[in-house]
Amino acid sequence: MKNVIISRTDNLGDVILTLPLAGVIKKHFPGCTVWFLGKSYTRPLISLCRNVDHFLDRNDLSSLPSADAIIHVFPDKEVCKAAKKAGIPIRIATSHRWFTRLYCNHVISFSRRRSDLHEAQLNLKLLQPLGIHESLSLEKIPEYYGFELPRKENPSSPEKSNKKKIILHPRSKGSAREWGLDNYSRLISLLPENLFEIYITGTREEGESMSEFLKKNSGRIQDMTGRLTLPELVAFIDQCDVLIAASTGPLHIAAALGKKVIGLYAPIRPMHPGRWAPLGKDAHFLVIDKVCSKCRRSGDCECIRSILPEEVVKKIREQ
Repeated sequence: MKNVIISRTDNLGDVILTLPLAGVIKKHFPGCTVWFLGKSYTRPLISLCRNVDHFLDRNDLSSLPSADAIIHVFPDKEVCKAAKKAGIPIRIATSHRWFTRLYCNHVISFSRRRSDLHEAQLNLKLLQPLGIHESLSLEKIPEYYGFELPRKENPSSPEKSNKKKIILHPRSKGSAREWGLDNYSRLISLLPENLFEIYITGTREEGESMSEFLKKNSGRIQDMTGRLTLPELVAFIDQCDVLIAASTGPLHIAAALGKKVIGLYAPIRPMHPGRWAPLGKDAHFLVIDKVCSKCRRSGDCECIRSILPEEVVKKIREQ
């Protein structure tokens, strides 16, 4: 196997949990060139992975390289169609979308929604047509992230001090149930000012949606919303100690960087931590022990909001 394309055209957290595929491919085919096809905004993140050689933009499917195989981790109809037109001989996808049987010649049957495996473990099943039948424990998968950050001065670096630097990322852009700003305010009040520096991250729009929260806690936090590009955010996370968020891209980025992370989850399938927990050497999550589907059709989740800020503080203090 000389050239393989990994296609995942959704969001940051999904991309992070797909990157171990590149590491596993390189392990089994050391001389293989790995391409990653994704959304343009994920490019800066993918470029940090030493196991990915080239990036392909989802918006430019007219110039797919000559490859031996393409793995449609997140089946995208137009990408599947383009790969078949390009004559890529091994085209792998899951079987649960009608168009994968039309455009792909290796369809793997498994249900992500009903599986007890983690998303990153499920992704590995797509390597079987390449002759790779490898299952990895959740503890082993982080060895295959392959992140390498350039060491340069970041204009948005946190201030140097002996305090523990904590990032709170309250919003999720709709990708996960959220813990609630009242809980974040309570958490801020529980963290002694002489021990912790607290930073709030998010997009400019998320910052605007949290204006009252940011104003209320302005004496204890530093507002970084809307101030960081994606490369700057990654570098900023790397220079902090702890990140707390729902199941969002920054949570999975921080876990992949080896930071201490505390993910806040709803118990509902398929959003539960069994499927989407952060994976890293110091990755943790909190979820109430309850079977519940009450909020399946709602963005508001009383189960995640019932996680106590005191429990988060306890996790922060654990060594």
